[in-house]
Amino acid sequence: MKSIISRIDHTLLKPDARQEDILKLSDEARQYGFASVCVNPVWVRTAAERLKDSPQIKVCTVIGFPLGASEPEVKAFEASHAILEGANEVDMVINIGALKGGDHDLVVRDMIGVVEAAEGKALVKAILETCLLTPEEIVQACRLALSAGVDFVKTSTGFSTGGATVEDVALMARTVGPGIGVKASGGVRSLADAEAMIAAGATRLGTSAGVLIAQGERSEGSY
Repeated sequence: MKSIISRIDHTLLKPDARQEDILKLSDEARQYGFASVCVNPVWVRTAAERLKDSPQIKVCTVIGFPLGASEPEVKAFEASHAILEGANEVDMVINIGALKGGDHDLVVRDMIGVVEAAEGKALVKAILETCLLTPEEIVQACRLALSAGVDFVKTSTGFSTGGATVEDVALMARTVGPGIGVKASGGVRSLADAEAMIAAGATRLGTSAGVLIAQGERSEGSY
């Protein structure tokens, strides 16, 4: 159980999250020993301040979220600012439309901008939004992410038509190999879900159900 808990990004990305919710999230991450808290950029400073005495708990935020349709320069600036505010990890949504349209140069340039902004300061996870992609597009996205130098590929935002599946996680893990991490997010609601994703190759889990998973219960939530 401890090895699973230590892979969880304890997540709260709802638009109506309040400061008190972020403080509670941070306290829970410290209590249970989660890998990080994952919050919207506006809450990075709040989480970083709350966790300043617990450096083992990272502060993760999202970039170009949830659509991935911002300009590359905007994503790079957003990442830079979030890191200045205290983010240790940034989960950026790739340009999904460019991928599906075959503009692979734009997809890579989009990711490289964030990778360069984060270099030496924060990990970068590329969110593929696998529910919108064919298996062939998932493989292509993983290969482009590798070429861009990201640290992780991640399945989902949790805000589109579906979340992580065991099949997609396994495909991503096979494609990227052991060189970078794989994050399963969206729909990881129970210990059984977490175990299945890890067995498929996930090295990190994004979920809002971290506390319930740690307690052996199941959430009916969507992320």
